[in-house]
Amino acid sequence: MNIIDIEHVSISYGDKHLFRDASLGINSGDKIGLIGVNGSGKSTLLKVAAGILPADEGQIIKGRSVLISYLPQTPDFSGQDTAMDVVRDGRKMSEADEAEAKAMLSRFGIPDPEMKLLTMSGGQRKRAALASALLRTCEVLILDEPTNHLDLEMILYLEDYLKRFRGELLLVSHDRYFLDQVTNRIAELDRGKLCLYEGGYENYLALSAERMEAEVSAQVKRENLIRTELAWIRRGARARSTKQKARIGRFEDLRNESRLAREHLSRESLSIGSVSTRLGKKTIEVSHLSKAYGDKVLVKDFSYIFLRDDRIGIIGPNGCGKSTLMDLIAGELEMDAGKVEMGETVRIGYFRQHSHFPDENLQVLDYIRSIGEYIRTESGLITASQMCGRFLFNLKMQKEKISSLSGGEKRRLYLLAVLVSQPNVLLLDEPTNDLDIETLEILEDYLDQFLGIVITVSHDRYFLDRVVSRIFSFEGEGVLCQFEGGFTDYADRKAEEASAASQDARKERNPNKTGEKAEGRKGKVSVHKLRMSYKEAREFEGIEAEISALEEKIQALDREMQTCVSDYARLTSLSEEKERAEELLEAKEERWLYLTELQEKIDAQD
Repeated sequence: MNIIDIEHVSISYGDKHLFRDASLGINSGDKIGLIGVNGSGKSTLLKVAAGILPADEGQIIKGRSVLISYLPQTPDFSGQDTAMDVVRDGRKMSEADEAEAKAMLSRFGIPDPEMKLLTMSGGQRKRAALASALLRTCEVLILDEPTNHLDLEMILYLEDYLKRFRGELLLVSHDRYFLDQVTNRIAELDRGKLCLYEGGYENYLALSAERMEAEVSAQVKRENLIRTELAWIRRGARARSTKQKARIGRFEDLRNESRLAREHLSRESLSIGSVSTRLGKKTIEVSHLSKAYGDKVLVKDFSYIFLRDDRIGIIGPNGCGKSTLMDLIAGELEMDAGKVEMGETVRIGYFRQHSHFPDENLQVLDYIRSIGEYIRTESGLITASQMCGRFLFNLKMQKEKISSLSGGEKRRLYLLAVLVSQPNVLLLDEPTNDLDIETLEILEDYLDQFLGIVITVSHDRYFLDRVVSRIFSFEGEGVLCQFEGGFTDYADRKAEEASAASQDARKERNPNKTGEKAEGRKGKVSVHKLRMSYKEAREFEGIEAEISALEEKIQALDREMQTCVSDYARLTSLSEEKERAEELLEAKEERWLYLTELQEKIDAQD
């Protein structure tokens, strides 16, 4: 039995249909990620599922005792409340619950639980709301963009928390690594329809590609049928009989269907093309840059010469100085010491965390035209309207006022405005916040072709792995350390450093465990060598085969789950079996790691 059933739900605003006949069953053990382009209705569907917004059509069925905890995309609180007031949410909390709440607030960058909302940033308010949603007793968690305003450490903490959460989960997120880690089903809002896919985000990509191939085939058949019907229309058919009218109506429906499908399928090969201007030999040279506010040092003695094709990622905890560094590089903030020298040809495009438009009564197309009627790309000049179309603003949306766009659509428009200004140095401050996955993919493809420097602040691990080749990490107060590669390379390097530091610390605490033991007054030494026990040796011989078998079993369960989507009893059984297999796989992998490290130590001493 489903815990929540969303049945044939439709939502419209005026003549704009967000989605029609959407159905979704949330079953026991489900952790569902909801994705789709900005403005497709994801947040609206979450509100419907949470019982906050009534549907125009359809119904929501849930068990009597099902408790839901909901995190909105933009929480609205009273200004006099404190962080703890938000977490309590009118509930009485035990001493242990209070301690847990304070610990979670601290994890989310709010060390003072009595901090008033009036003094908080927007990000802190969202994190206080997230803590409240997670700590509320519930069977179903509904979270709208929970990773926005979280730094990397907070995202990893939230990932671990949601993996251990025993209830059901429905969330909107554009963080692809996060989706892959915490979800077991993906729901995609696409052209007003809700499509379901089993597995995490990686599995969704494979299944979505198969679906796209089927759509291409269907589109070819549709267009062949349209040609036949068009030939019939052109032969001068008289539209007086009911039969002929019905056939003409069918032709019109097919043509509209074909047009919508062609628009959607064309997105697969979208390419903005590089619109940058030429960058000369001298780029940006930063020398001994420093900035502090009172006693808080944000940037300390930072020096770097940016190369013409640099792809730089800047990471660090919230409030450490990442945006300050971007402002200093852009010349928008006065430095305490050092200097930033710009080459004569440098043209900066700065995508800030918060979108800003001079006049939100402007139409989308008029706003882009105010930057440039024609934009020069690698393949020649294109119009502002064509550029809007390549950035998912169709002709209808181009005529809409900026004020009528969703928050995510405004972010997309702001990003487009930065790109069409033809910069050769791009400063991107948290570009992945509030941008849908499709827009992110377009941006990533654009950056592949971009003939200039990219400097980005981001907590999105996938985006960093996809785009950057060098990372500067804030390590300590204002100090930036350089690491080669993307985020995964950085994380591996940090893990190696932590492991080495831990081993050194153990040696200092237990010097006798190096293998030498003093024996007797004459100073004789007996060497005690590390060895695997017989049981450990046998286990080590077969553990890789066991891991491979478990991985194959999980893949087989995934395939079987895809074939019985409507058989809820079987699907529940398979989900539970898969969860047990994944837990066993994790335990085996941890054991393999321990035995491998032990063998390496044995080999080293020999």
